[in-house]
Amino acid sequence: MLTKEENELLTRVGPGTPCGELMRRYWQPVAMASELTDERPKRRVKILGEELVLFRDLKGGYGLVGEHCSHRGTSLYYGFLENEGIRCAYHGWLYDANGHCVEQPFEPAQSMMKHTLRHPAYPVEELAGMLFAYMGPPEQKPLLPRWDVLAWSDGIRQLRRQQTLSCNWLQAEENSADVTHTYFLHGHTMMSKGLRGGEYYYRPIERFGFQPFEWGLLKSWHYNDGGTEFGEERGGGNPLIFPNMLRVREGPWHAIHWRVPVDDVTTEVFWAGFLRREDLNRARDLPDRDREGDVSLVGPNGEYTMDSFPSQDTMAWETQGSIFNRDQEHLGASDHGVAIFRDMVKTNIERVERGEDPMALVRDAAKNQIIEVPEWVSEAQGESLPDAAGTVPTFTSMDQVFDGRHEMFEVPFGTARPR
Repeated sequence: MLTKEENELLTRVGPGTPCGELMRRYWQPVAMASELTDERPKRRVKILGEELVLFRDLKGGYGLVGEHCSHRGTSLYYGFLENEGIRCAYHGWLYDANGHCVEQPFEPAQSMMKHTLRHPAYPVEELAGMLFAYMGPPEQKPLLPRWDVLAWSDGIRQLRRQQTLSCNWLQAEENSADVTHTYFLHGHTMMSKGLRGGEYYYRPIERFGFQPFEWGLLKSWHYNDGGTEFGEERGGGNPLIFPNMLRVREGPWHAIHWRVPVDDVTTEVFWAGFLRREDLNRARDLPDRDREGDVSLVGPNGEYTMDSFPSQDTMAWETQGSIFNRDQEHLGASDHGVAIFRDMVKTNIERVERGEDPMALVRDAAKNQIIEVPEWVSEAQGESLPDAAGTVPTFTSMDQVFDGRHEMFEVPFGTARPR
């Protein structure tokens, strides 16, 4: 368990908080480019506890500035877009995308205030139809990572904003470091409802493991189910990308999830999926619901539907509370990945406080053409992987990814590993 002080350290993300300063060292998605249109070129955005306005200026560039005018606090969302930026609708102060106040119409011409004032503003970059913002120190800005799902061009890309979570970001991201929840939360739940989609996870778990790697944390699992449609012995694994991402294979889709803190008790989830040309036929065979990812998390009665992985995960995260009191938990060996991840967060908070770079930043342009990570690994090259509609090919074997740092844990014979 964590102390109350440690829990505060890892969950609070507002300006000036240790974890907030860590999260600001990474590019975070704030919107899809398609969400800014000619008719609605502005959008309110709240991220890391800051109320901001995202806009597309008349030249086609993007800006992200503090919502409240530095003059008297009126919302710039209602301002006027001009060539140089956004003008407040109250008294006409004009700000550019860098936060400079370039005009104060009613102030004396000799006033120096507009030259010394700096309004909150953050750089925005577009990649693959997503808009990312960097909110850290300008002199320490890294490159925007060109993750494979965002950089590939030989297929179809889909983007979506999932239902906003009513809980702290850490509850969602810790799930990516958790191996064993899949057996009951997904496999057993789907089976108990008579639904397909959880068969892969509803098998005897023999052992599981964890290992840090360059971009974050890898988790692994090993099944021994005596011979099924998935094979006699199967192992797999997928990565958590630090600090707040999950890289995973979802049926034919190569996918990334971002769990972006809106504030301390709300989390926005962005999803990007890429469908390679060789997987197009499989995607056409998917039911419409699986193809579009359109699932209901909560039913008419206000309860979680529990009939899809997203609903099941959301139930697990949100019912922990708006900010889970980790001083009340009791971690076991199966939570070793969660403990590793928390240590990663604490270690990298300390690096930032010392003025150092945290892990998993990208500064080398030569290495940023396409960043490929092991989205899913297995014990045998060329095995098949599961999804609700069938199987998908595996491209990376476990012995290519894991090394001597890979810590393994045996599951005792019992409910999750019957003899």
